[in-house]
Amino acid sequence: MAKVTQIRVGAPAVVPPFDADDGRNPGTKFDPAPVRDVRINRSAIERRAATMGTRRTVKKDWQAAWLVHAVKTIDLTTLSGDDTVGTVKRLCTKARQPIRQQLLADLGLADLKLHTGAVCVYHTFVKTAVEALEGSGIPVAAVSTGFPAGLTPFPQKIEEIKASVKDGASEIDIVISRGHVLTGNWRGLYDEVKAFRDACGPAHMKAIIATGELGTLKNIGRASIVCMQAGSDFIKTSTGKEPTNATIGGSLVMVRAIRQYYEQTGHKVGFKPAGGIRSAKQALEWLILMKEELGDEWMQPHLFRIGASALVNDIERQLEHYAYGRYASMQYQSLG
Repeated sequence: MAKVTQIRVGAPAVVPPFDADDGRNPGTKFDPAPVRDVRINRSAIERRAATMGTRRTVKKDWQAAWLVHAVKTIDLTTLSGDDTVGTVKRLCTKARQPIRQQLLADLGLADLKLHTGAVCVYHTFVKTAVEALEGSGIPVAAVSTGFPAGLTPFPQKIEEIKASVKDGASEIDIVISRGHVLTGNWRGLYDEVKAFRDACGPAHMKAIIATGELGTLKNIGRASIVCMQAGSDFIKTSTGKEPTNATIGGSLVMVRAIRQYYEQTGHKVGFKPAGGIRSAKQALEWLILMKEELGDEWMQPHLFRIGASALVNDIERQLEHYAYGRYASMQYQSLG
């Protein structure tokens, strides 16, 4: 019987949702200089993205350990039009126990208190999720500000944020107005995101920049910088509803913007890829990206999340293969 004897991924594996100093990015005054100075080497980024899964890999015990760690970074998500109270409650049960306890025991991890990084839902289901997760320490994230298009009136966006925080959401995933980026209205984008940050109050804010709708890699880099200046605690790739969602190339631009912002200000901003991430192999690629570009701390849940709904199921299948030498049928996987 295979056992995972090492669950550390560089830095300690057990890390609270956010730093002891509350992990907030206070933001800065709007500074157009670093926005204006963004430079992109497209061919180099495409080459690096194409080889991400081939140049670096983890095998055997280490792969199993990394996959267990990946579960801790998942924002387990349901954002469908047919969501119900029952669906959300089942998802919260999955978040509390994402991997079967018997499988964890057979991996030598019986004492590991494993759960996902958060549960992400629409505002309507925030109270349901908060109640279902009571006592678990798992935060509830609410998508907001007219998700996914972000085209509702501005006052309604602010009220939606405040309502979700009032209902118990401790993380708010906002969407930016893409028009500000596409027209080069960087001050307008800054003012909008800063207002969202103020409305979040004590809740941590993730800014979804919708990389697939920004046109160019340069726009992705510029939007990332402006959102961080405005106080975003995380920058997130996508809503999951765009034709093109999380890509390694776009993510590479974003994490390098995070590194630049940290070097300039000393403030650490998290990163969340989301949309279309369904396989354990993909999860490993994003963890490798974070380790190579930002280091071990940015692999931890307080600075890295993966937005996904079905990813846990594939990770569990891979861990079953590692433990038992065979894959279980997907019909035996619980809702994920």
